[in-house]
Amino acid sequence: MMYDQTRAQQPAGQTQGPAERRPLGPEPLLPSAESDEIVLRLRHALNTFADTPREALEEAESAYDEATAQLLNALAERRRVLRAGWQDRDPGTQSDELRHALRQYREITQRLLHI
Repeated sequence: MMYDQTRAQQPAGQTQGPAERRPLGPEPLLPSAESDEIVLRLRHALNTFADTPREALEEAESAYDEATAQLLNALAERRRVLRAGWQDRDPGTQSDELRHALRQYREITQRLLHI
């Protein structure tokens, strides 16, 4: 077992739970409550497959459809926010903001390509 220096420095009983931990890497595309609900539905489909395979597949398909719809909505909103941040800016005076927007487009596009 490895020594966890960060945990050792916390007062007793003050360890962080999963909801309190900062995520590593980029911000999730979907809010955790929404993705958690989809995961629960998918698990339910997997657990009921042996007894009711057709209903389990229909539930899994429904969870898939919900996930893709929410992802499309989240991506459209992120695009809208990004575009609003740079569309009416003068490229000569706001180069740092434009560079930041370009990095965000690159990061999101790369994440999509790795799905």
